[in-house]
Amino acid sequence: MAWQTRVSARGTPLAKRGRGDSPPTRDEMIVGHVSLVHFVVGRIMVTLPDSVDKEDLISCGIMGLINAVDRFDPSRGVKFDTYATQVIRGAVMEALRSEDWAPRSVREKCRRLERAVAGLESQLGRPPDDAEIATALEFTLDEYYGLLSDVSALSLLSLEEVLTSDEISLEGEPQDEVLVSANPATIAQTKELRRLLAAAIRELPERERTVIALYYYEELTLKEIGAILGVTESRVCQIHTQSIVRLRAKLHEATRVP
Repeated sequence: MAWQTRVSARGTPLAKRGRGDSPPTRDEMIVGHVSLVHFVVGRIMVTLPDSVDKEDLISCGIMGLINAVDRFDPSRGVKFDTYATQVIRGAVMEALRSEDWAPRSVREKCRRLERAVAGLESQLGRPPDDAEIATALEFTLDEYYGLLSDVSALSLLSLEEVLTSDEISLEGEPQDEVLVSANPATIAQTKELRRLLAAAIRELPERERTVIALYYYEELTLKEIGAILGVTESRVCQIHTQSIVRLRAKLHEATRVP
């Protein structure tokens, strides 16, 4: 098999092989993809508070990378970088969940915000704008934007629970490339949840949909997205958080038992 230079999501060479060379060893695969761990952790850290230790997350990401190398099955037709990214991200998000770093007050703010967005959308029949959400919360616009900053990390963690195993198609059905489970009921439930998420993404306001597309599918940083949209990085973070809150509200409503 001919092995060629592989490039990570950010353009860093991961391995260099010439035609006729043997496949890389396990250690070479791990060392050659460490930059992927730093890339994944760096994207997640953008919305996390300073109290979260980046090095701890990198360590968890390395463990995820090792797991990905050991479990990877090339016969499935999935690129290793695609598979490893999801496993690394899953390991990092699991570490964040286990630490329970978010104060109870922040969790309550997030729930209140989700209830307000869901209620307004049901009442208006469309996504509410910033001013309408702020009014419903009895906040000024500045206070509302401050709230988005407060809950940004928690909202990211919540959506990542859905995104860690595979990618959601913005145009239609979820992709099944990386979904692996021995439980058919779990597979069916996960596919349905991702189908609902894909539909919810398509219903987002245009700017929020653009941010989601650029962040999750084009893998741009918030700073890069801000340059494209002509806004600050902090404003992109607010838009991203607002879109996640909308998506969570839609998923809760769609999966709520009557």
